[in-house]
Amino acid sequence: MKGKFDINGKDEDRQTEIENATFEEAISATGFGKFNLVLVALSVPCGWASMMDTTTMSYVVPAAHCDLDLNLQQRGMLNAITYLGMITSALLWGFLADTLGRKKILIAGYLIDAVCVIIAGLSQSYEMLVTAKFFTGLIMNGPFAALTTTISEFHSAKHRTRTMLALGVMYGFGQLVIPGLGWLLIPRKLDFELLDGRMHLHSWNFFILVCSIPSIIAFVGHCFLPESPKFLMTTGRNVEALRTFKRVYSLNTGKHPDTFPIKSLVDETKLNLGGKHGGAVTANRTKTQALKEGWQQIAPMFFPPHLWKIILASAIQCGLMWGTNTIRLWLPQIFTAMNDYQLLHPGETASFCTMLSIISPDDNVTTIEECFVSEVSDSVYINAIIVSGTSIIVLGIISGAINKLGKKPTLLTLTIISAVASICFYFAPNSTTVVALSTINITFLGIALNLELTIVVDMFPTTLRAIAVSITLMIGRSGAMVGNVVFPYLLAAGCLPPFVMVGSILLLSGGLTLLLPKTDMKALE
Repeated sequence: MKGKFDINGKDEDRQTEIENATFEEAISATGFGKFNLVLVALSVPCGWASMMDTTTMSYVVPAAHCDLDLNLQQRGMLNAITYLGMITSALLWGFLADTLGRKKILIAGYLIDAVCVIIAGLSQSYEMLVTAKFFTGLIMNGPFAALTTTISEFHSAKHRTRTMLALGVMYGFGQLVIPGLGWLLIPRKLDFELLDGRMHLHSWNFFILVCSIPSIIAFVGHCFLPESPKFLMTTGRNVEALRTFKRVYSLNTGKHPDTFPIKSLVDETKLNLGGKHGGAVTANRTKTQALKEGWQQIAPMFFPPHLWKIILASAIQCGLMWGTNTIRLWLPQIFTAMNDYQLLHPGETASFCTMLSIISPDDNVTTIEECFVSEVSDSVYINAIIVSGTSIIVLGIISGAINKLGKKPTLLTLTIISAVASICFYFAPNSTTVVALSTINITFLGIALNLELTIVVDMFPTTLRAIAVSITLMIGRSGAMVGNVVFPYLLAAGCLPPFVMVGSILLLSGGLTLLLPKTDMKALE
């Protein structure tokens, strides 16, 4: 007997056996309970692992530059190299997750990432550290993309959006965890010798090593979780998918798996038999066929009317990431320079540019005095925590008002204000002003980045939406990488050029937002 089931979570007759159920009917029948809470809890260290991969170097470099004899350009490269790894592997991981399965990518990805982070933590040279950080970026793209898909595919439409919003808030707290962890470890002067003095571990080494813990937790946790039932259905493995649905149902409700009302699932491999949407041959296709079908699927992206849209969206995202990640990743070094100047000139007041000049001289030779003043003080982490904490609060306030203000006007306003704030760094009279400007820049651009991605989702049809987001993020990360590589060269030329560069890029991005279509309340295609 076939019953009726509401995919929004309200079943008309739970005792009715349902045959040939769709994915949404089956996942809705599992309810929301212990399994979902465990999945969400496990997703938190997963998100923090990705955040730590891109952020830890900004706190390591001020403390390690004497130990590794880093010049200004090498500091910029350490901030940028993870993004280079992400750019290199951006499109590959999506294909692998759709071909091999989400669980395999999650387990292998987080395990390899943990190994790479540990290698970075044991680094004794710039070359070893920069290589390890490149591979963390190369690897992290895969599991984090698979994680987002997995979370969506284990929740019904009723709970999917709220779960993703809740995760966004919890990920945001990772911005507080990283400087807090750095504050706990880096200033403590931990120094150990291993292998008869051939390996020296300092406080910053232990900081990186501890940052491998989220990846290790993610690896172990995903070993015990099932494969995504949506992936199993798509690849024709309905028996395994139904077994997974029953397991989730039992964990959520406490009932025996055999009481699950869904008795069989629709065969998705027979849907869309023409293959236009990839449904017909997913189960048995070869890798060559998958690549060919994948190209046929995304080819319209590179022709009008979608081509100009992806160029525009990618250019804006590139500018936004250039601005926010250049300032964000150099912020600990900026705060360190301000602290060092105050140590060398006690009781004196100085402008921001005067204090920043301490890291802009010829940095190819590390002097004894420079190593002394580059001991990172507590104020560096306190300032970073203030910026991150304020960002979370402001994010909540502005996010709640976006629907009333409109996406496009909000995006334009946030970008222009951030551009002005970036240029105003040059005129900052004291450290308090620098903290305020940093908060404006990082908070407003963080909101702008997410807001622009929601516009991208609205701009493209379902068949092109995922690849559009992937391309936009890939180009955006290239902006973050270039910004961090160029910043130290401009800083060596003076205080004004690097901040004018960031402000100009953001002004250009703001101008381009005027060309975006209005997508408020637009139904998805």
